[in-house]
Amino acid sequence: MGDEWADSDDEIARAVLAGAPNAIVALDRDQSVLVWNDAAERMFGWTAEEMLGRRAPIVPGELSAEHNAVLERVRTGAPVSLRTKRLRRDGAVLDLRVDISALRLGSAVAGYVCVHHPAQADEMARNRMARRARLVRRLTDVVGDINSELELSAVLDRISASLTELTGADAGGFVLIEGDRLRLVSTYQLPETIRGTTTELRTSLVDKLLRTGKTVMLESNGLEDLVWARLRGLHTIALGLAAVGGRPYGALYALFARRTPGHLELELLELLAGHAGIAVGNAVAYQEAVRQRAHERAVFDASADGIAVLDHAGRVVRWNPAAAGLTALPSDTVIGGPPPFPLPTSGEKVTYQMDNGRWLDVVSAQIEETGEVVVDFRDVTSAKELEEAKDLFLATTSHELRTPITIVRGFASTLDSRWDKMGDPERRSAVHTIAERAKSLGELMDHLLLGARAGADELKVRIEVFDLAERIHAATLGLPALSDRHRVEVMISEGLPEVLGDALATDIVLGQLLENAFKYSPKGGLISVEAWPEDDDVVVVVDDEGVGIAPPDRERIFERFVQVDSGDRRRFGGVGLGLYIVRSLARAQGGDVSAHPRPGGGTRMRLVLRCASTIGSDTPMR
Repeated sequence: MGDEWADSDDEIARAVLAGAPNAIVALDRDQSVLVWNDAAERMFGWTAEEMLGRRAPIVPGELSAEHNAVLERVRTGAPVSLRTKRLRRDGAVLDLRVDISALRLGSAVAGYVCVHHPAQADEMARNRMARRARLVRRLTDVVGDINSELELSAVLDRISASLTELTGADAGGFVLIEGDRLRLVSTYQLPETIRGTTTELRTSLVDKLLRTGKTVMLESNGLEDLVWARLRGLHTIALGLAAVGGRPYGALYALFARRTPGHLELELLELLAGHAGIAVGNAVAYQEAVRQRAHERAVFDASADGIAVLDHAGRVVRWNPAAAGLTALPSDTVIGGPPPFPLPTSGEKVTYQMDNGRWLDVVSAQIEETGEVVVDFRDVTSAKELEEAKDLFLATTSHELRTPITIVRGFASTLDSRWDKMGDPERRSAVHTIAERAKSLGELMDHLLLGARAGADELKVRIEVFDLAERIHAATLGLPALSDRHRVEVMISEGLPEVLGDALATDIVLGQLLENAFKYSPKGGLISVEAWPEDDDVVVVVDDEGVGIAPPDRERIFERFVQVDSGDRRRFGGVGLGLYIVRSLARAQGGDVSAHPRPGGGTRMRLVLRCASTIGSDTPMR
């Protein structure tokens, strides 16, 4: 029974369309013909079979902009009725009124229903149509002019100016809907002082228009209390709603003081409001794109990581300042070619050493939408060097510990197993060796402990006045007897000022500097120690005639765990903490230590401490 009723309904619908006196044309959202009734065949000359599924060629080219704007207005608002022209198959131009409404399937707009009525060809109608055609052509020009702008403020100003030209209004304005308030953002032929005025939405004409469900309206009552009353003689306001993305965005106000608007002015206002919504939407999207691009550019340029963007062929198209700094390659030498390092697969990391010695960690990710690849890389040279230094430190420390422990263990085992068989001199010699090796182990452990405290900024020093000359004499006393290949000279300026610092820490510093002078001059030579006042400081230099230090390593030797590879220094062993501790102790006292080449060959170590005589009596002690 239900199927019979459905068939009956379809027959009735077909009969209604066939018997309708007006041409009825239904279009889908792409403007392809869905329905073309008998009256449409008679009016336009094409059969339904020729039209179904294709665009009907009935809209004159000069009215295509009008037609598209009307369909947009219908899609987002109420039905539109307009007086216009259409073409017959034989080329004749028909004067028609077209009523256009949305074709809805449920809540969705599936297309449009256009009902065409023949118009009376009287002189008044022809004049009105001619005027309307001129205005529509002007509307097309205005729309093109508005859409040529992408800055939102310029778009809104052009809309306000065009509004008065098309409708004959005396002034115009555009308001934005901002939550529950309105803000006047553009005016034309009105005092500039009212721009920026705000008011509550619920008490405005815009709210009244929204409650009607329509897109345009005329209002002539209660205008004297509105901001628009600045226009002298104001008697009527035509209001048109502008929508962006299907949602109300703002409203156009056409203000009339000398003439009265009619139906045509409302139509033009409605059409302009539709185009205004499109233009504003484009401007908003453009501004958002500009803002997003500026944000991305700022992040790109300010990033401390090197960032490169590659095209689908693997060529560099963007290269940020950090990338240029990390690789020492400016953008103009890289863009257009491959990156100067291998690329990892997505999700992987490559560690690569550049020609300039810098180590980079490189990761990459592909942008699926564009096929581009974003490469991020950062400098890990310090971490790489520290990792290598720690590995070397562990290996060296193990060696430095193993040697004396092996000797102590061997002599202790010998004493334990052969005590009764050894003579007194042999036992004394073994015990002396054990004591010496135990002392070297203790010194090594002291170095490790001092190095750990210096690395944690926990070195404790006492700042007091002491006699540096006395400490130098004590440190060098007995040195000549240590080696028959070295000569030791000490030269201290007469009346050397006392210094401000820690006497015990200075003993450690002097001892390490002297030990290094002997250690790194294995062939002997002169070890000289000299001290003199210089400005507000006292300077101590320790010179040797040894293997020297290469220029690139003169700062690196003061880092933790560093044992330089250049020259012959590596073969002397050590854990790489001595000079690190020396500098840490010197700086903790307010002084410093630096390495220099000795004139004639070898190394000069320069220690600077503060002169006590330059410190006022009221200077707090640390």
